Amino acid sequence: MTGTLVLAGTPIGDIADAPPRLSEELARADVVAAEDTRRLRRLTQALGVTPKGRVVSYFEGNEAARTPELVEELVGGARVLLVTDAGMPSVSDPGYRLVAAAVERDVRVTAVPGPSAVLTALALSGLPVDRFCFEGFLPRKAGERLSRLREVAEERRTLVYFEAPHRLDDTLAAMAEVFGAERRAAVCRELTKTYEEVRRGALGELAVWAAEGVRGEITVVVEGAGEPPAVEPEELVRRVRVREEAGERRKEAIAAVALEAGVPKRVVFDAVVAAKRAL
Repeated sequence: MTGTLVLAGTPIGDIADAPPRLSEELARADVVAAEDTRRLRRLTQALGVTPKGRVVSYFEGNEAARTPELVEELVGGARVLLVTDAGMPSVSDPGYRLVAAAVERDVRVTAVPGPSAVLTALALSGLPVDRFCFEGFLPRKAGERLSRLREVAEERRTLVYFEAPHRLDDTLAAMAEVFGAERRAAVCRELTKTYEEVRRGALGELAVWAAEGVRGEITVVVEGAGEPPAVEPEELVRRVRVREEAGERRKEAIAAVALEAGVPKRVVFDAVVAAKRAL
């Protein structure tokens, strides 16, 4: 029989947030794969638990090479526990490769749910959380960062990002440029820790605040784009006509106008047909 891969959430700040099952799994696992073995040692000491199994490192630098080794352990019947520095494995942390490889070999994968900076920040942000998307870390280079932000400029769901403190001011300034300085956001700093802070406001205001320097682990929550302004049928028809006169086929013109107006293609098509009948 194959073994089991266990993904375990670890505290993002307050050690008291560790789920009880984490201690049980640490004591039970045949192999504990940790993003940082030194942090794991501090965690086990704080929890008062001693892993019985072998402890190995599993981080970005050796993830590709170590995954096959761990999969063979799993196929051989081992119980492998994966923990990262904070939060849930695979969420901007190592884990995805191992999960995918384990699934490919029909290995059972389960989880010990735990703290999450993403969900904690969303809950504290004061912004809509019924629909959201997690974007992880933005590119470090300014041009690539702007390009990535432009890709989601019209995204209506609430956006969640991780960011390093020394890049926060540049990131907020870029967001204000692309999303608009008045777009609401929340900067969540040092969640669950002694100096936890949630700064809420418009992106432009937050960029000015961050320019003074911010410390700690950062999660940024940004309000989604609002509903696009309604476009009258006559305007839809005019836009289609302009594109047709420029050489586009009607089908492509209708699709392009629907996309830019934020409406279904059928709405544009019906407006064009109605206008033709009215002639």
